[in-house]
Amino acid sequence: MWIETTIAMRFLRQGRAQTLLILVGIAVGVSVIVFVVALISGLQANVIARTLGTQAHVRVEAPEEVNRIAPAAAGTAQLLLEDRRAQALRPIVNWQQVRDALDHLPGVTAVSPVVSGPAFGRRGDAVESVALIGMDLPRYLRVIPLDENMVEGRLDVGSGNALVGRQLAQDLGLRTGGKLRLDAGDGRATVVNVAGIFELGVRELDARYVYLDLKQAQSLLALPGGVTVIDITVAELFEAERIAARIRGLTGLKAESWMETNAQLMNALTSQSMSTNMISFFVAMSVALGIASVLAVSVTQRTREIGILRAMGTRRRQMLQVFLVQGAVLGVAGSLIGALAGWGLVGIFNTFGPKLFYIPMPAGLVPASMLLATVAGVIAAAVPASRAARLDPVEAIRHA
Repeated sequence: MWIETTIAMRFLRQGRAQTLLILVGIAVGVSVIVFVVALISGLQANVIARTLGTQAHVRVEAPEEVNRIAPAAAGTAQLLLEDRRAQALRPIVNWQQVRDALDHLPGVTAVSPVVSGPAFGRRGDAVESVALIGMDLPRYLRVIPLDENMVEGRLDVGSGNALVGRQLAQDLGLRTGGKLRLDAGDGRATVVNVAGIFELGVRELDARYVYLDLKQAQSLLALPGGVTVIDITVAELFEAERIAARIRGLTGLKAESWMETNAQLMNALTSQSMSTNMISFFVAMSVALGIASVLAVSVTQRTREIGILRAMGTRRRQMLQVFLVQGAVLGVAGSLIGALAGWGLVGIFNTFGPKLFYIPMPAGLVPASMLLATVAGVIAAAVPASRAARLDPVEAIRHA
């Protein structure tokens, strides 16, 4: 390969203007791929983080209640107009065993039992509908980083303390140290001390959520010792649906992944990924066509030289390799310059951009972009290379 590489580099040096032009074209293409892919990846990560910052990856609940209808007698037809059964607040049966089993399930990183239900929050004459969330604080923080969303007070749900959302605090005129009466119906009521105020960034949650200790919420909701939901986080976000299906099979409980409850978000993420792949494909095609056109012109310009080399004993395979080496060299050099330029664009966006979100640089993006450009360069060089290899030495030397 030494002779083929020497000839290829000589051809590239002789056509400096063409070589420089195609290097710039490849660099621009690769920098676009690197920046756009990193930008879309950062945008998706930011959207997912904001969405999943307030919810679990998988929620496990008791199965829905269904109507039980006695079978019709033999030989008779039974016509039914059946209404869907109302779903009462029900605990998960044997939730401690389910929790322990989920703790050891591969792919699961955190499990948090929760009891939740409706109530009214009262302060003076003001009344608001609220959602009581009773949780085991150390476990819950591994699922929802509530400590990162505190805006006032302290993170404390024990000894009659509660945490309320910022919007709810504004609606009821609450502040830390204030009192809030919670009424869950049927005479179940209590007065709690507002230990802290949080802001999850979702208005509906900030206007309704009230966090309590697990036992206090169980008492208010008339579910002593029970939980209604088991929240789960998983190691790989996009494995959540598979893990939810496995939980359904193992426990017989209702398990929904974030991918099911956020179907529109999944559609948006899928569309963004498809757009990124299409952009990368068409940019790679542009790079390949640019290399092919430059090398095709090079074959035409160097027909006599190619004929002389063939007459001196250069084999067709060697001539083929000369132009394949040119394509590879152009691809590697141009992609390296483009990758550095794309990396620089990402750095400029993170430093001087609008600060909407941070763009992380995926570990394999630069090598993958360089490999894509190099492969495209070699494939693009195949057509002019095969043409050069097929040239008849006598006709090539006669070429004016």
